[in-house]
Amino acid sequence: RVHRPRYANWGVIASCGNTDAIGKTVSLFCEPGDSILVDRWTFPGALSSLASAKVLPAPVPMDDEGMIPEALDSICQTWSGSTPPRAIYLVPTGQNPTGTTMTLARRKAIYSVAQKRNLAIIEDDPYYFLQLPSAPLPSHSLRGAEHSDQVQDLVPSLLSLDTDGRVIRLDSFSKILAPNLRCGWITAPTYILDKIQILNESTILQPSGLSQGLISKLLNDAWGFDGWDAHLRELRAVYTLRRNLFIQAVDRHLAGLVEYTVPTAGMFLWMKINLGSAAADPTAMPRLLGSMKKCGVMMAPDMPFSSSAMEPAAADRYLRAAFALVDIDMFEPALKRLAQAITSVRDARSSATHLNAN
Repeated sequence: RVHRPRYANWGVIASCGNTDAIGKTVSLFCEPGDSILVDRWTFPGALSSLASAKVLPAPVPMDDEGMIPEALDSICQTWSGSTPPRAIYLVPTGQNPTGTTMTLARRKAIYSVAQKRNLAIIEDDPYYFLQLPSAPLPSHSLRGAEHSDQVQDLVPSLLSLDTDGRVIRLDSFSKILAPNLRCGWITAPTYILDKIQILNESTILQPSGLSQGLISKLLNDAWGFDGWDAHLRELRAVYTLRRNLFIQAVDRHLAGLVEYTVPTAGMFLWMKINLGSAAADPTAMPRLLGSMKKCGVMMAPDMPFSSSAMEPAAADRYLRAAFALVDIDMFEPALKRLAQAITSVRDARSSATHLNAN
C-alpha cells in the first residue's frame, strides 16, 4: 500500500529487528576487508555490525538532507582501494543521529548514483512512519495534538523508486509499536530473501513466535488497516508535540550555545555545540560530558556515531538529544542544566585564557 515496488519478484521476510537485518544484509555484499558507503554520522549498531564483519565504513559527507549525492559519486569515481564498494547503507528518514530526512529529489539523486555505479542500497528506515510537519507548529496539549491534520504526506521511500531490484529495505516495529518485540521486516528481491532465510535458519531460526503472534493478532484481527493508520497518525501527532515543545525549550535556554536544524521525522535533535574559545581545547568535549553528568543531564556524544577514523574538528562537536524518551515536563529542567554545563566549560576556558594573558 505504501511503497509499491516497481519490479516483479519481490517479497517480504520477518526479521529480528533492524540491527540483526543490517548484519545479515551486509554479509551478502561484503567480504572481510571490503568497504561499504555510509553517512559521515550514522547508527552505532550498524558500525558495530560492520566491525564484527571486518567491513570498513567509507564515510560520505552530509548536509541538512542527509548523504550528498555528488560526494557519493565522487568517492566512487576516485576510489583507490582494491575492491570498490558494492553497497550503500543509509537511514533516509529521521536519520540517527542527525535527524535529517531526504527530500524526494535527494532520494532520486542518490538512486541515480547507485544505478550509475551499480550499488545496492540498504535502506534502514525505522522512522519512516514518524514523519512530522516541516516546521514546529503551536502546540498546547497532548489531547489537542492527537487529531492534528498538519502532518505532511509521507516522502516516497527509496524502495518505491526502485526499478532495478537494488534496494533492500529494512523496517521495524521498534519505533512505531514496541521496542522489545524485536521484530521487523525486510523487503527485497526474492533471490536475496532466499539467502537471508538461509542465514536466519543458521542464526535466529526466526523472530520470536510470541512477538509475531501478538503483532499479527493486533494488526490483522484487532486494528486492520484503518486501525493501523489511526495509530500512526496519533503517534506522529504525539511526536510532533514533543518535538515542538523541545525546540521551544532549546530556543529559550540554549540560544547562542547550540545550532540545529529542525527535524522533520524521527525523535532526535542533533545539536552543534558552541564552546566559544574553549573549542580549541582537546579536553573541552570530555569536560563538557563530565559537567553534564554532574548537572544530571544525559545526551549522546558524537563520537559513537562517527564513521570516520579521524577525530572531528574541534569546532564540529555535537550532542544528540532524544525527545521521545522522557516526560515533557523534564525538557525545561534538563535543558537549563545543559546550558549550565556548556557555560561552565566556556567560562573555564575564558578564565584560563585571562590568567595566561596576565
